[in-house]
Amino acid sequence: MEQALPSVYDYLDYRAYLNAWFQAKKSANPSYSYRLFARKARGVSPSLLHHVVDGKRNLTPATTEAFVEALGLRAGEAAFFTLLVDLDQTRDPGERNRIWEQIAATRRFRDARKIEGHGFEYLSNWMLPAIRELATRADFVPDPEWIGNALRPRISAKDAKKALRTLVELGMLVEDEEGGLSPADASITTPPEVAGLAVHNYHRGMLERAAEAIVSFPPPERHLVAITVSVPASLVPRLKQESNAFLERMMHLCDSAEEDADQVMQMNLQLFPLSDRRGEAS
Repeated sequence: MEQALPSVYDYLDYRAYLNAWFQAKKSANPSYSYRLFARKARGVSPSLLHHVVDGKRNLTPATTEAFVEALGLRAGEAAFFTLLVDLDQTRDPGERNRIWEQIAATRRFRDARKIEGHGFEYLSNWMLPAIRELATRADFVPDPEWIGNALRPRISAKDAKKALRTLVELGMLVEDEEGGLSPADASITTPPEVAGLAVHNYHRGMLERAAEAIVSFPPPERHLVAITVSVPASLVPRLKQESNAFLERMMHLCDSAEEDADQVMQMNLQLFPLSDRRGEAS
């Protein structure tokens, strides 16, 4: 009986899928080779599959189609494989988000990896962590209308209802003894292939809230500080360590507060270049 080949829907890394597929073919038929794959892939270089799996080469639209043919993928599988290739090779965050939405909307993928899709959504949507923290307030009401009016900026009851459902499904909010919802510790699973994109979305969303805060809140309710300074490149790792240590101290200060929480705050700390490095200018 021929060994079943791996399903492309079980993967988010197309290179890992190609490797698993080739190893399965090799296991079923020891004589199967890169050269044989290349002949079935419209005569591409025999070394291409090996180099793609190792991350030394990328696929082009033409070679993607050739690989689809050699893999024997049906229409839906071929479309999914192409999305995985695009997700890996597209650098524009907006385009990667569009591709991820198509991947996450695929029924076969959703059935196998529901929690990962929600984990991505949690980090990509500023209102989800905000609502989770809002739930620590003593006056919290798990009502979409109340939540929508409590957040800044305000959100619709429809968006609040969807956010509540996601938080409950993730286990970030659980039903308490009074029938309400309370925060709970839960792990967030985000696929490594999209974790960087999720973090990008998180920071971008919170930076947008920071820009809005300049005009939305009076100075007594916000605190914005910044410095512009010239430093040696060797100091950057130390600056990152100090930034992380500072945020840890802030978290300890918040966690050790004796009074009940009555407001959700966002604290951003950024460190990024405003110039090239010496010697890099063209």
